[in-house]
Amino acid sequence: MAFSSWFSRLRSSSKPVYNNLRFSFFNTHRTRSSELAKVLTSETKHTPIESWACSLLPVALAFSAGSLALYTQKNPSFCDASDLDHRGVSFGGKGSTEYLVKGSHKDVPQELLDELEDICRDNMTMDFDERYFHGKPQNSFHKAVNIPDVVVFPRSAEEVSKIVKSCNKHKVPIVPYGGATSIEGHTLSPHGGVCIDMTLMKSVKSLHVKDMDVVVEPGIGWMELNEYLEPYGLFFPLDPGPGATIGACRYGTMRDNVINLKVVLPNGDIVKTGSRARKSAAGYDLARLIIGSEGTLGVITEVTLRLQKIPQYSVVAMCNFPTIKDAADVAIATMLSGIQVSRVELLDEVQVKAVNIANGKNLPEVPTLMFEFVGTEAYSHEQTQIVQKIASEHNGSDFVFAEDPEAKNELWKIRKEALWACFAMQPNFEAMISDVCVPLSHLAELISRSKEELDASPLVCTVIAHAGDGNFHTVILFDPSQEEQRREAERLNHFMVHTALSMEGTCTGEHGVGTGKMKYLEKELGIEALRTMKSIKEALDPNNIMNPGKIIPPHVCF
Repeated sequence: MAFSSWFSRLRSSSKPVYNNLRFSFFNTHRTRSSELAKVLTSETKHTPIESWACSLLPVALAFSAGSLALYTQKNPSFCDASDLDHRGVSFGGKGSTEYLVKGSHKDVPQELLDELEDICRDNMTMDFDERYFHGKPQNSFHKAVNIPDVVVFPRSAEEVSKIVKSCNKHKVPIVPYGGATSIEGHTLSPHGGVCIDMTLMKSVKSLHVKDMDVVVEPGIGWMELNEYLEPYGLFFPLDPGPGATIGACRYGTMRDNVINLKVVLPNGDIVKTGSRARKSAAGYDLARLIIGSEGTLGVITEVTLRLQKIPQYSVVAMCNFPTIKDAADVAIATMLSGIQVSRVELLDEVQVKAVNIANGKNLPEVPTLMFEFVGTEAYSHEQTQIVQKIASEHNGSDFVFAEDPEAKNELWKIRKEALWACFAMQPNFEAMISDVCVPLSHLAELISRSKEELDASPLVCTVIAHAGDGNFHTVILFDPSQEEQRREAERLNHFMVHTALSMEGTCTGEHGVGTGKMKYLEKELGIEALRTMKSIKEALDPNNIMNPGKIIPPHVCF
């Protein structure tokens, strides 16, 4: 069906300890038994295909999040609020406190399995361990009762197209899958179905040095890409690891760094969203629509990325503060001063304590700001001195800076591996990791009010903020065997989200909606916006195979 037909349809209807901890954490989560395994049955095992646990290009996360797929003998409903709890609240609806995503399960038709084997050959598995790994998101407390029935590893856009066409024909759910670093239950498969793992598609298709852009497949790792680009004096500025998008305040978000996409739609059509021009006013902005869809509207098979010149010189600085509000105020004052700071990161005293425990450091356990200044040597030094003065006016102390590459990397390692440091405090706990974002002028108030609530809780809670753009994260550790601790973590998350919304902010600045943030969307966006999204979803995916139940709360009807 031609792409124009879809819109015709629309008119008539949307981190020595760090490393050990990090790898043991992944291995533990990949092999340990959990309550999920109790509801799963072993099937005939095929030769396992090695899984990829490295972080991928962040856009892979944006499109490859997989979730809530549903397939029945009839087309799934686009208005389904039948999964009610004891209070009559549907999962993902307003007031929902559930995290275990339930779902019906139906065996994948043998005809589809045969078709997938013809398409993928050896790049397909039904091995239980492999399916279990793909069905349980890393670093996420969200769970589902089922896992994918089959995992496929396509090597080209054409293979993806064929896979999607077959799944659409049989009305079998699709779960696109990238780096498995999504937080809000994005890669759950509560209804089984086909998981499309994109990690074999990892090539650099073309590099345009003079245009400062690169065309890549979605499975390429961000470190691998930057290693490729370094000889050309270029780099991709966003970091998709635990310190995701820490370059945001200078280089923008992921949406700002994607020029165009190639996407496989739910019917198998391959669509390119635009040209390589740096700007265009031609037609609907389909690239931004797909980037924000979390795999519900299509599978991205190619990305054209905006690149940056590697800075001539940089300085990394760190400063301590007596209160978190002082630190936040300095971040805001720095941005308002007009300084083109590259990064501004805030860590509270609990997060610094975690770093000390995990890495054997002896940092002062107080709220801390980290900065990066780039440009010429003279300009970087000038910026550093200005910010040092601003910090001193807000009770800042112990202002230190580094210019040696190794020293700079060591300082930023503190921030980038913050999540692994948290688990050093409570190795056997799970984490509820949340993020909210507010207009910059409200950041200090948001963090201060949230910090009061977090500090009063019996749970261990850390605060991390991309202070340059108003984005605030928290890691809340809880014992998964203690339901009251999970509910306390949920209460804290709920408090922060609603506080952010009251300040004209958003329930998520980076992590996305998945299954965990659906319940906040109506308050943030309004029912009319959600109905519009649902209309788009129905127009592009009439069989509702592409991650149905994601993003849009189930109670939203036309």
